[in-house]
Amino acid sequence: SPVRHLRDGVIENNRSKARLIEAVHNIVNTFDNCFYFPAYELVIDVLRDYRFYDVDLAHPNYAATEYVFSKFAENFIDYDTLKTMEEVKKITTAFKHKPFQPDTAAHRKFLSTTLDKTINLQDALPHLDFSKEIKYFINE
Repeated sequence: SPVRHLRDGVIENNRSKARLIEAVHNIVNTFDNCFYFPAYELVIDVLRDYRFYDVDLAHPNYAATEYVFSKFAENFIDYDTLKTMEEVKKITTAFKHKPFQPDTAAHRKFLSTTLDKTINLQDALPHLDFSKEIKYFINE
């Protein structure tokens, strides 16, 4: 965790993190198919500016977690899965959308188009459940 636990003291915080990193690298070097993703180093070394921290100046903020996740995705998530994730994100964003003018033709078209996309994704990936979203796009 890139969060500094200063209640333990700066030295103890760094020693405990060093022990964990050493243990992880021993595991990675011992077993096949084990990988180390350097989230800690990305936050501590690459995102070391305080604009990447929450108001408590200890926890990474949204921008930092998005950056780390993007690096994780580049290295561990295949292209097709990333495309699916993008489609799911579009649907969930549309589901959360609160229209300013719900009675307009533009909004009805938005709902219809999003409904079609949602049904197509549900058909392609039946293990995902978009029943709430489909109901919303039909009844809205």
